[in-house]
Amino acid sequence: MIPTTCINFFYPLCCAYMINKIISWIKSNKFATMLILVVAYLLFRSSRYNPLLLSSSYNTNYLEGALSDISSRNIGVMAPVSSGVSRESPPAPEATDRLVVKNSNLSLQVKDVADSMNKIQATAEGFGGYLVSSSLSRPLESSTGNITVRVPVTSLDQALSAYRSLAVKVVSENLYGHDVTDQYVDLDARLATYYKTKEKFEQILDRAVTVEDSLNVTRELINLQSNIDNLLGQKLYLEKTAQNSLITVYLSTDEYALPWTPDQPWRPVVIFKQAVRSLVVTFRSLGTKVIWLAVYSIIWVPVLLIVRFVWRRLSRPQTKV
Repeated sequence: MIPTTCINFFYPLCCAYMINKIISWIKSNKFATMLILVVAYLLFRSSRYNPLLLSSSYNTNYLEGALSDISSRNIGVMAPVSSGVSRESPPAPEATDRLVVKNSNLSLQVKDVADSMNKIQATAEGFGGYLVSSSLSRPLESSTGNITVRVPVTSLDQALSAYRSLAVKVVSENLYGHDVTDQYVDLDARLATYYKTKEKFEQILDRAVTVEDSLNVTRELINLQSNIDNLLGQKLYLEKTAQNSLITVYLSTDEYALPWTPDQPWRPVVIFKQAVRSLVVTFRSLGTKVIWLAVYSIIWVPVLLIVRFVWRRLSRPQTKV
């Protein structure tokens, strides 16, 4: 091992040598040295924590700390500001104030699918609703179609009654609701938080002294307004959805072509109809193949005759001379 006395002797010499080399390099490269110092300063400054760069989630505790820190800086003589955000959960809405989205779907056997679809759309528009989507197909067995409309929830019962009157038979009917009250109340609470936070930032902006502080606060106000607009859009969507019920109607001239849940697990009539339809499809497939073969006979028949002729010629016994 190297003796400690040697280390103690050579270490100061090495340090002095390195310092002399660094000083010599700095003297001979003054411009590069200044450039390195400027870059180091800029990197150090950009890495400093800026309390105004808030995340989009805006946690309540974080907002209070950020607002207090901003207000304690050189933005006029301003006392620490509280965000004013209440941590109490919003009161539960009354049973009569519940926001429920009501939707329905019907399966109707009708005489004329296209005419019934037109009447369904006209009825919805008569109640102040509108068409969402529609689809119509006319296979050889039976016409089928489906149409989706929205009508005001106050006219839902009248619309369903009018649609039932169009049917030869109401095969199935479902009415279901989805309670979105909790989601709606949560949006209100989040909006209240954003509005109070925005108000505090506006107070800080009014007392801002430097341009940098004004720009930072303005940036946060823009982010807050964007989040507020997003929540307002969600709230409006829930309101409109709850005010207008969605009705989907399936139509067909054949009862068994409609989506429905049978009352009995085994229905011989339904099975017989399905078997007949399957047999018809099989015959159609065979007929299609026969037609294709007949059309292409101008190709395969001559080829078959030539092959047969050549085969016979080759299979004849050769006569001995």
